[in-house]
Amino acid sequence: MSFAKPSLKGRALRLLSGREYSRAELERKLTPFEEEPGTLAKALDALQAKGFISEQRVIESVLNRRAARFGASRIKYELLNKGVAAQAVAEAVSGLKATELERAREVWRKKFGERAQDAQAAAKQMRFLAARGFGGEVINRVVAHAHED
Repeated sequence: MSFAKPSLKGRALRLLSGREYSRAELERKLTPFEEEPGTLAKALDALQAKGFISEQRVIESVLNRRAARFGASRIKYELLNKGVAAQAVAEAVSGLKATELERAREVWRKKFGERAQDAQAAAKQMRFLAARGFGGEVINRVVAHAHED
């Protein structure tokens, strides 16, 4: 018993059933399966026309999943890697900047919960927040003023 190979559109729909993908991500994943040049672009055009591929939904999905744990620069990097247009990324990230300090405080509180006892511990806390994509000014405010706010 042999099974027919899934079409490019079928493969794309299977991927999209799990989570939102940008068009660029789908192109990267599905290019190895394209047998005739241009068929992948046609399949993705059809899916985009029907609303299965949406850059706005990709942005919303990333923001919903990541905003509570990561800073604006990390989220910006992730969106750009997904192939989202730079202008759309800039708009999405500008909204995050307003809540950056509160989000950084919450991430810090969950991980550390108490003020650093020495410079080495403070540096560790700062590196942790930096790796999460929070900006330098926000990191300094969170770590230096841990119990003053």
